Amino acid sequence: NLGNWGSIILTAIAAAGLVNWLLPESMELRGTIFTKWGVMGAIGVGLLVGALMSIITEYYTAMGKRPVLSIIKQSSTGHATNVIGGLAIGMESTFLPIIVLAGGIWGSYECAGLYGVAIAAAGMMATTAMQLAIDAFGPIADNAGGIAEMSELPKEVREKTDVLDAVGNTTAATGKGFAIASAALTALALFAAFVGVAGITGIDIYKANVLACLFVGGMIPFIFSSLAIRAVGEAAMSMVEEVRRQFRTIPGIMEGTGKPEYDKCVAISTQASIKKMMLPGAIAIISPLIIGFAPGLGAEALGGFLAGATVCGVLMGMFQNNAGGAWDNAKKSFEKGVEINGETYYKKSEPHKASVTGDTVGDPFKDTSGPSMNILIKLMSIVSLVIAPTLAQIHGKSANAHVLNTEHKKEIKIKEAATSQDVVNAVQYK
Repeated sequence: NLGNWGSIILTAIAAAGLVNWLLPESMELRGTIFTKWGVMGAIGVGLLVGALMSIITEYYTAMGKRPVLSIIKQSSTGHATNVIGGLAIGMESTFLPIIVLAGGIWGSYECAGLYGVAIAAAGMMATTAMQLAIDAFGPIADNAGGIAEMSELPKEVREKTDVLDAVGNTTAATGKGFAIASAALTALALFAAFVGVAGITGIDIYKANVLACLFVGGMIPFIFSSLAIRAVGEAAMSMVEEVRRQFRTIPGIMEGTGKPEYDKCVAISTQASIKKMMLPGAIAIISPLIIGFAPGLGAEALGGFLAGATVCGVLMGMFQNNAGGAWDNAKKSFEKGVEINGETYYKKSEPHKASVTGDTVGDPFKDTSGPSMNILIKLMSIVSLVIAPTLAQIHGKSANAHVLNTEHKKEIKIKEAATSQDVVNAVQYK
């Protein structure tokens, strides 16, 4: 936390110096006039959004806080209620981050227009080095605990690594939440660039094709998440079957006299991580191309598609990250013992078994699907921006064809009117 706050303060000081030194007193972009201190205000908004995202995520995923304690309490009545409690916490956890994000977009726009939104994203990303360190803490502590357990070190070593692992779950969730919030601001900046480069003045959802693509875009994060989570499930099934096979065929594994075939398990996870993600990756790249170049759709419809994908992707990412982190720390809480309705429960108790089920559901949420939303949102925005000049040319040609067609129709009407008048004149003369 000290490192996080320190990096935010240092970034603000450095940004103030750079803004004062590099930028002119006033600038204009797309009809919006703003000052260099408006730009500094946008950077401050970005840093504030990042700080608040960290605080909110920590609240929803840390041990001892109300969300995790509620999941622990619901574990006492079984596996299903644990899962229901985790899903409810994940959904609830989208409320405050979205309010903060919306306020950040509005505030940075008021400071310096669309440039302010982009520079707010840059302000958030300026602390990336610290965010990466915070995110990396989780897997390091987790692996340390695993090594301590496999090495059969004394119990007190594992107890210490469990505490670090629980903190790591929170820091990992914080890093992912930060990344998704920055993706939303970055996507909005890319979105504004796309509108400018594609040669359209705006995106009108009153048009049927734009509204239709808005709904299609909103569906993409769901199908992407489905494929990612299914990939984890199928790989896990293959892993379990392989481990069971080794227990059957290699005697003495549990006693330490037989050596497991580790490479087989590593191969399963490695191959699945590459092969199973080809389709989700293709969806992220190909879907903007299909929408952009399909007859009757084009740049404006693609803008609607991106809007739907961005909104749903941000919500899905936050929901899955926070739910997964809360489930994991609910399970971790049983290591030291938790009190539910006046009775203390420990590891291997029935409530602990329910919390393990929740953690198993939460792992693909927080480690696979949730973080992928960050990549999905940015990748689709970048692909759309790359094809925007081509769409602008197509749009320009169709617009010119429309103008020529209109002019041709006017000429025909003028000729018809002239002919009709000649007939009238001839009749009157006769």
